[in-house]
Amino acid sequence: MSFITGSPEDTWQPVMTDNTTLSSYWLNWRFFLCATWVLILTTAASILIWKNECRRKVERYSGEIKQEAEPSLYDDETWRPCLKGIHPAWLLVFRLFAFSVLSVLLAIAVMVDGGTIFYYYTQWTFTSVTIYFALGSLLSMRGCYQYHKRLGGDKVDNVEADAEQGCCVTSAPGKGSMAMESSNPHEILDARQPAGKWAFIFQIFFQMNAGAVMLTDFVFWFVLVPFLEIKDYHLNALIISMHSFNAVFLLGDTALNSLRFPWFRIAYFFIWTVVYVLFQWIVHATFRLWWPYPFLDLSSPYAPLWYLSVAVMHIPCYGIFAFILKLKHTVFKRWYPDSYQYFR
Repeated sequence: MSFITGSPEDTWQPVMTDNTTLSSYWLNWRFFLCATWVLILTTAASILIWKNECRRKVERYSGEIKQEAEPSLYDDETWRPCLKGIHPAWLLVFRLFAFSVLSVLLAIAVMVDGGTIFYYYTQWTFTSVTIYFALGSLLSMRGCYQYHKRLGGDKVDNVEADAEQGCCVTSAPGKGSMAMESSNPHEILDARQPAGKWAFIFQIFFQMNAGAVMLTDFVFWFVLVPFLEIKDYHLNALIISMHSFNAVFLLGDTALNSLRFPWFRIAYFFIWTVVYVLFQWIVHATFRLWWPYPFLDLSSPYAPLWYLSVAVMHIPCYGIFAFILKLKHTVFKRWYPDSYQYFR
């Protein structure tokens, strides 16, 4: 397995800095300033989640008529491909393949380095992406079953679906329906169900991983690799795979799926990183260990600047993925005007 993991002589061992278990390491201006950045980030993320997520099921009143707010996600968005010509089974096959490859890579990493791999943000994100594809595979399996029932002539809410032409919905007052973009106004309609708990969890994983993968791979390839090259550290196939396949598979799923990408869910990306930072602080306050990433070391006078820089990097990393999704919509609507399905 050495061709995958590399030679032990090529591995880089972090240098132990100050004793992180001493109170003097933490009771200083550097830590308090970094803690301030973390607190601000957590507060901003919590406000975003409260203002948007908690109002998803809010009901609005019009005179005496009680009307439900428009659902922000429908169940079939988790398993229906964005092009009508693509059978949902192909999305299922892709997700199963991605889950298998990522699981094998994660298992190899655990066998080589043990549980210490979860000391790194990369493995946190890699594991999260693996869970995303596991959940996505299950939702796609259920979706394929529903699709098969519709092909067999079953009815959903007393409305027969035209599975060959794809399903779309027109907005009806008081019904909580949402229009799907389509160039064919005469398509047969299909009643759609608002997303359940697991569908929302799946969408949250999608958006959280989108930012985390961009951040992980960007920091690794453009910050850590140049630093490690100076230390004569040679990348092995496993390291390269774990910092590339996560993005490749997530972008592939993005090209196929119909999931929306609301901006406010950058909050979960913030929370994900904050939890990792707090984990590192607790571990280092308890045990004297080396830092997995040099910019996390609080003994450096530049630590507050590093923490602030990484926090700010969340916005462009999330924005890059949002731009990719916007580019997908533009290109697919131009190339496949009669087949592209996008949920507004």
